[in-house]
Amino acid sequence: MSRSAEKTPTALRGEMALLDELKRAATQVGFAVREEKLLRDVGYRVRSGACRLRDAQLIILDRSLPPAAQIDILAEQLSGRALDDLYLSPAARKLVDRRGQPDDAAA
Repeated sequence: MSRSAEKTPTALRGEMALLDELKRAATQVGFAVREEKLLRDVGYRVRSGACRLRDAQLIILDRSLPPAAQIDILAEQLSGRALDDLYLSPAARKLVDRRGQPDDAAA
């Protein structure tokens, strides 16, 4: 059984709320967040993440990814940003702060 199939409806609602919160936070710090169907073809690799298009900063999320993976991508892109004036729930703040910390296990 896949990991997402094991989640309770309450856990899924919490995950979706966290995803929505991180999308709003990204928008508030200047990103446009887009969910796209990223097509993969022979010869190139496509993945979710941040990019710049002309003067706009974008975070593109592959909509086929599970919510947990999208949360990880958003937390990674928000880490290191000035978020002090932005309200984030304790769970969201912890995720973003953890992404900004160096990995102690690698040392």
